[in-house]
Amino acid sequence: MGKYFGTDGFRGEANETLTVEHAYKVGRFLGHYYGKEHKAKVVIGKDTRRSSYMFEYSLVAGLTASGADVYLLHVTTTPSVSYVVRSEDFDCGIMISASHNPYYDNGIKIINGKGFKLEADVEALIEQYIDGEIGELPFAKKDDIGKTVDYAMGRHRYIGYLISLATKSFKDLRVGLDCSNGSASTIAKGVFDALGAKTYVINNEPNGLNINNNCGSTHIEVLQEFVKEKGLDVGFAYDGDADRCLAVDDKGNIIDGDLILYLCGRYLNERGELNNNTVVTTVMSNLGLYKAFDKAGIKYEKTAVGDKYVFENMMKYNHSLGGEQSGHIIFKKYATTGDGILTSLKIMEVILEKKTKLSELLKDIKIYPQLLVNVRVNDKAAARADEDVLKAAREVEEALGEDGRILLRESGTESIVRVMVEAKTDELCQEYVHKVVDVIKAKGHAIA
Repeated sequence: MGKYFGTDGFRGEANETLTVEHAYKVGRFLGHYYGKEHKAKVVIGKDTRRSSYMFEYSLVAGLTASGADVYLLHVTTTPSVSYVVRSEDFDCGIMISASHNPYYDNGIKIINGKGFKLEADVEALIEQYIDGEIGELPFAKKDDIGKTVDYAMGRHRYIGYLISLATKSFKDLRVGLDCSNGSASTIAKGVFDALGAKTYVINNEPNGLNINNNCGSTHIEVLQEFVKEKGLDVGFAYDGDADRCLAVDDKGNIIDGDLILYLCGRYLNERGELNNNTVVTTVMSNLGLYKAFDKAGIKYEKTAVGDKYVFENMMKYNHSLGGEQSGHIIFKKYATTGDGILTSLKIMEVILEKKTKLSELLKDIKIYPQLLVNVRVNDKAAARADEDVLKAAREVEEALGEDGRILLRESGTESIVRVMVEAKTDELCQEYVHKVVDVIKAKGHAIA
């Protein structure tokens, strides 16, 4: 990770750690970088945060001042930006979003011309320019100054693409959608309505301040209650920029990213579409998932946390399915990034093709109890490397043996150390997580 760019772009509190000056300089650099040999074309999307408009205008100013033409998708999803970039010959795309973070945070995600997340060496150059380590860039003059174009049609083409991927009508199926008052609010309901579902939508009225606020994939309990109350067949919850999806089955049970990988991995394997008979996961995936894959004869890879690393592995070894427990699921045949709405469509495909309720399709997998505690700290690297903290983690690891595991890691986007334990019971998870958390606090690393 760089000084500004983490595992998922440049993220921070708006006008604190991420400012309009930062956004302007990002735009200035990208317009210059991609416009050396031709007039650069850049497409921008944003989520529903109040500050997204501010950052959009700052990016546009920087890009056009460097000579780039900018195409505005307006409020849309991260995967739609990726789709438009790779299908319509743009030099790069920018998504303004802090994903699942609260409304006062925001972020700048940059997508290269192939629809992938931007290369680390280019991010490093942007950081150098922000810090004044690269000389001032020339301004475009006269007719070389860039223009802006309203490009809502790009979002509409993406919606059409999603609809085209469905294999069967959703007629008579009762589907709940939690749009998290975010990007999915412009897309999800229209897709499900077009496919014939009886669609019931909540948290679909963004006001700039309510994105992810007690809703969406980070508050799945809201959708659980909604599905049970309405007697729905299935429900899907998205995050702020709709690149992740969690589901709720017909009985109100949570279907997280691990269960989605198991469901879709088995389905693709049966159809001969699971390349290398392998699913790509991260180190956060549940031990129960691996045991279920072993039983089903499906192989798996483990990467660092971040869909960026999942996709790198998929590209390197030509795997077709990968994702994270948090709901970033990548179907490489159809997308180059996690896509929450696409994921929900693929789950619907399995339900329809199997003619079976979602709860029945997942009855054979046993997920281990898991507890994740996020500790906000002054210095996440120092807290993570503290010898007493590491000693406590080793003691937990030895106590768990083969009946569980502990994972201690730094957040890629926040000043947080994450402590995760899987064990046979919730009580053991509590005991062992707090054995490590208590040491982090006792050593003075935690922010009160």
